[in-house]
Amino acid sequence: MGEKIKDFINVMKALSDPNRVKIVKMLQHKDMCVCEIRAALQIAQPSVSKHLKILENAGFVDFKKEGLWVNYHLTDGSDSPYAASLLGNLRHWLEDDSEITEIVEKLPEIRRGEICGR
Repeated sequence: MGEKIKDFINVMKALSDPNRVKIVKMLQHKDMCVCEIRAALQIAQPSVSKHLKILENAGFVDFKKEGLWVNYHLTDGSDSPYAASLLGNLRHWLEDDSEITEIVEKLPEIRRGEICGR
């Protein structure tokens, strides 16, 4: 299989899970750490980490360490034209989905100081 096809399939697979799509939609609104994402999605921390790794490998997310914090954010898509195109479209897609709306509305209430135990 050609390298471009592999990259394309990798990007498509990254968005084939509802929780990964939700992570991308949340990161459109703010940078988040693993414990904040876990609180928003109500899933286990190892699952969040696995989802983030898949999104990172596909070129959707990256992270920056700041002291004790590891903050995840959306990339500019420069590593993959496929990820770049989808990130651009995802800004507009699913905005009226009830699950996405519910999660986005909860984001201001999720405060790392209260949930991350640091």
